[in-house]
Amino acid sequence: MPTPPKTEPSAGVPSRLRNAVFQSVADEGKAALVERRLRVAINRGVLQAGERLPPESELAKSLGVSPVTVREALVLLRQRGLVTTKRGRGGGSFVTAGADPASHAADELASISRTALRDLAAHYFAVTGGCLELAAHRAAPSEVEAIRARLTTFSDAVPSDRLVQSTPAQWRHVADDVVVELCALGQSVRLTKEQMRVQSELSPLLGLLAVDDAERESQRSEILGLVDDVARGDAAGARETLRATVSDIVERLEAKRRSLLER
Repeated sequence: MPTPPKTEPSAGVPSRLRNAVFQSVADEGKAALVERRLRVAINRGVLQAGERLPPESELAKSLGVSPVTVREALVLLRQRGLVTTKRGRGGGSFVTAGADPASHAADELASISRTALRDLAAHYFAVTGGCLELAAHRAAPSEVEAIRARLTTFSDAVPSDRLVQSTPAQWRHVADDVVVELCALGQSVRLTKEQMRVQSELSPLLGLLAVDDAERESQRSEILGLVDDVARGDAAGARETLRATVSDIVERLEAKRRSLLER
């Protein structure tokens, strides 16, 4: 019998899955990825102005990249004015003393396109929503209440009518920790790790909104809504609450972006 001809992809009808197979394995180089991680940490205030970074060899080992990659990333950070490097005894790389996380976050929001902002929000919703659904099924009541106490303790420490007496950075640290801890109750290491990554990417932008009293209280109320849904074991409710929250966040960030561009 004749050998059947090999099946070839239909001409002019590209397969998205097929195209994805041959897409670049990395849209950005490793140096850009390292630079982004450190930049986000600086913009969030995790790495503070004047703080000395670990030596290049230690950074390379902890990040799983080569020392050359770390050096390239530091060059990018120096070009942004976020890091300064001193030579000789007592030298090293330091977060620029005048580094202003809010200023850099504002530049980032102003430069991001409307499409890219909505894509970031969609990614955040997909990952965080998955974590919260699992948390609603798997979390113990005592675990959820311990997380709720973080927000309660914070609001008790600051008068409820002046929630923003704390700095935007202080509030975002609390907010981010609470959301990550809530997502971690889903007991999925992979999802939680990705949620932490996208949370750190979105957080500096949320910090730009948090300078407003009403906005900070709004963020707190939205997080408490998610805590309530998880506490009830309402997976569908948690997803819908998150959907509404992300939609509102996008609207507020787009308004903030317009105001930045109009300056």
